Amino acid sequence: MSIWIGLAMLMAVFTTSAISGVFGMAGGLILLALLLIILPVGTAIAVQGVIQIVANGSRAILSRKFIDWRILGTMMLGLATAGVILWIVRYTPALATVYVAVGLMPILVWIPASWLQLDAAKPVHAFVCGFVGGGLNLTVGVSGPSIDIFFIRTTLDRRTVVATKAAMQVLSHIAKVVFYWQATMVLTSIEWGAVALAAPFAIAGTSAGYWVLQRMNDVNFRVWMRWIVTGIGLYYLVQGILLLI
Repeated sequence: MSIWIGLAMLMAVFTTSAISGVFGMAGGLILLALLLIILPVGTAIAVQGVIQIVANGSRAILSRKFIDWRILGTMMLGLATAGVILWIVRYTPALATVYVAVGLMPILVWIPASWLQLDAAKPVHAFVCGFVGGGLNLTVGVSGPSIDIFFIRTTLDRRTVVATKAAMQVLSHIAKVVFYWQATMVLTSIEWGAVALAAPFAIAGTSAGYWVLQRMNDVNFRVWMRWIVTGIGLYYLVQGILLLI
């Protein structure tokens, strides 16, 4: 990794963490896309997980009083179930699969409410959210849109949505790093140093995003979130199709 790539990664970490600080998602999608350009797929997923633990962790700490612990606990049961299944089948990721799967995720946030009456406040729905979202995070590295459809139609305010999702993502990324730990062995000590250096940039970006979140209303929050995720998804989908053909 050259010094210029390292500097670009640090700026990307700050920017993507700020985006996630506002919307509770999207930043991880952008960061993974950048890491897939310079690292093998399994390594990119693991490194993104390490950085996202810091970014989501700082976001969860900043908004910890808004976390819904009942919802979080139920989602974790779903994540644990997905992790056990993937460990049993010895799942390994393929680059084209990751791109296409992530590219299709934004479709979920545009599904009419009358088609899927999902609500993370309901225990069964929270478990399915953890299973699907946690499973996708382990298989393709991100899961934001698949989790979002369980929150975007709830009566929870934006701060509870962002805080609970952040806490869930911290635990999900920890599981992902453990799952792909062997893939990180290709990183040199200098590259690990760059990852460690990215931590304060992730925290600074999250703080900046949190400041913006407090000044945004719920309507703009949901509208912007949908369009940003859709644009990112189109990039992933195009890349995946190009790889397949």
